[in-house]
Amino acid sequence: MNMNQTLLLAGTSLLFGTSCANLSKSKSESSKPNIIYILADDMGYGDLGCYGQRIFETPNLDLMASQGIRFINHYTGSTVCAPSRCALLTGKHTGHSVVRGNKEIQPEGQMAMPAGTRTAAHFLQKAGYSTGCVGKWGLGYPGSESDPLNMGFDYFFGYNCQMKAHHYFPEYLWENDQKIFYPENSNGQQKMYSHDETTRKAFSFIKENKEKPFFLYLAYAIPHAELVIPEEYLAKYKGKFPENPFSGGHYGKQDYPRATYAAMISHLDSDVGKLNSLLKEYGLDENTIVMFASDNGPHVEGGNDPLFFESSGGLRGEKRSLYEGGIRTPFIVKWPGKIKSGEVSQHVSAFWDVLPTLCDMAGVKAPEDLDGISFYPELIGEKQKNHELLYWEFHGYTGDKQAIRKGKWKAVRNKIIRANMPIELYNLELDPFEQNDVSEQFPDMITEMKSLLDKTHVQSEDFPFEYEL
Repeated sequence: MNMNQTLLLAGTSLLFGTSCANLSKSKSESSKPNIIYILADDMGYGDLGCYGQRIFETPNLDLMASQGIRFINHYTGSTVCAPSRCALLTGKHTGHSVVRGNKEIQPEGQMAMPAGTRTAAHFLQKAGYSTGCVGKWGLGYPGSESDPLNMGFDYFFGYNCQMKAHHYFPEYLWENDQKIFYPENSNGQQKMYSHDETTRKAFSFIKENKEKPFFLYLAYAIPHAELVIPEEYLAKYKGKFPENPFSGGHYGKQDYPRATYAAMISHLDSDVGKLNSLLKEYGLDENTIVMFASDNGPHVEGGNDPLFFESSGGLRGEKRSLYEGGIRTPFIVKWPGKIKSGEVSQHVSAFWDVLPTLCDMAGVKAPEDLDGISFYPELIGEKQKNHELLYWEFHGYTGDKQAIRKGKWKAVRNKIIRANMPIELYNLELDPFEQNDVSEQFPDMITEMKSLLDKTHVQSEDFPFEYEL
């Protein structure tokens, strides 16, 4: 063999080896499951048929639950928007996370997370995923260090500011770092409904990334107030309920608040159905994990009446409360071929578990300094590790609050305005609706819970309690 033949053989071997490596990498990436996490805004635990709703229908989410797993002990990150989403994306509960309440930044946006913050999107990018956030952000003002494009997302569309997301006919939305204006909504016109535009952009993201693994965080603003929806969607429910018209204010006037709330959730449900149909059309349904939850309990603004619909599912409290109705969410996960159909999970989990779970799904190592525990084993029927406890704190205009769930026990400390504020104690096994405070009967448990409440909280300069625990 002459020198040229030797070099040609070596070059061919190198090329073949490189091609095999690229092919192997391509096959490895394509085998990773796509992940879609859908987040409703202010939808209650009892607002889905599969969680007990009987006044309006949610057939598509009910179908999704029948095809996958439905969690009945899954908790939000907090009881209002921004801290709940911070816990979801960073894997840390509100005793350790940066954002622990809603804090507005003028003229647009919310308090930013520090530049070094690592979100679920960062880790999925590392695993080879295209990452998109479509909908509502609420975790940093435009251009800040925690603008979505600086927090691991390749693409962003929607409301950067959650206050702007109170209104569904905006004059502009953000696409990446540019404002997209909608003249058809100027001067009080109401023609472009932002929820529908959000759905269109989400579907476009799926289409554009269907040849490679993708992560879509689809953070809908529905059914947060204001209560408004185009007439074509409202017609189904209009006139079906006795109404208490809402006179307006920050949120717009609404003559049919109950019908509108039902229509908003029905419309959201319909779009979840369309999303699952789109995945099937593209041949992606067998290799796509679809998750659905809400960011906190049902709101009472804009004329909404959660008692009428039993939106909390019989649980005590609603948004801004640390009772179960404020922080327990419906949670559904569908993954054909991996998750058995019609499963119901009793596993106690929370938003800060989502990041390590997504890392497990994507085959990338999660950081070790998280509060979250992956519930991936629970999804696929393997032995699941449990939390020692779950912790929440909330800083807002209803007063600073704390809560802990440890096994069957739930402790709640409301309106922390001085040391030694009373701690309520509930046995969720016997009293899931938190009607009977048993703190006097179990003083030793109160002592333990007080110690846990004090030591699990790390003081924050931005969200301090009024006294040092």
